[in-house]
Amino acid sequence: MTSSTIRVILADDHPVILEGVRYELERSSTISVVGTARNSTELMAALTNSPCDVVVSDYVMPGGSYGDGLALFSAIHQRYPNVRLVVLSMMENPVVLRLLMQSGNCCIFSKADPISNLTIAVHAAYANGRYLSPRMAAIAAAIKPGTRGSTAGSLLTRRELEVVRFFVSGMSVTEIAELLRRSKKTISTQKSSAMLKLSIERDADLVRYGIESGLVSTAEPVNS
Repeated sequence: MTSSTIRVILADDHPVILEGVRYELERSSTISVVGTARNSTELMAALTNSPCDVVVSDYVMPGGSYGDGLALFSAIHQRYPNVRLVVLSMMENPVVLRLLMQSGNCCIFSKADPISNLTIAVHAAYANGRYLSPRMAAIAAAIKPGTRGSTAGSLLTRRELEVVRFFVSGMSVTEIAELLRRSKKTISTQKSSAMLKLSIERDADLVRYGIESGLVSTAEPVNS
């Protein structure tokens, strides 16, 4: 680790959290917040206009042109391969956590953990290391090595999981297709495949699964 300042861009759709995170990180003499964003559109613009080393981004951040969650993080990795990422999340779903780590996102921070630990996560990301906040580490420890997990949702592919999450959050198949830049047929097929794997036949039951499994927060808008 060098003595140079780590340039950070923050992204969260909640202004209070955004400012709280900014205040905490700027207390460190080794971190400089060079930009903030409230959705994926603003985040991509910030990355274009302000060179940075680490992005600290919420997992659930609706309203932007690039989606959120795994879809957004994949876009960041592709466009800015040298930028490291710290994922913030209130979700504590082991399937989501496993897919995040498999996708190369190795610094994951639960919003339920003390924010003072976030500086550690930023330094770990900058060093291309791994950091799981205490709550996330406990969830990861419960995932059996060499398995795909113990829940039904662990059978889903990354793309199926994202389609289910967007659908459960209230988006239509057409809206998901536009957001992820896939055809309606592809999205419909991925949704149907996910429901088959989960032994779910009705959309209402899929929504219930999303809430009960922690795939979406009950604070998010959900169609019932």
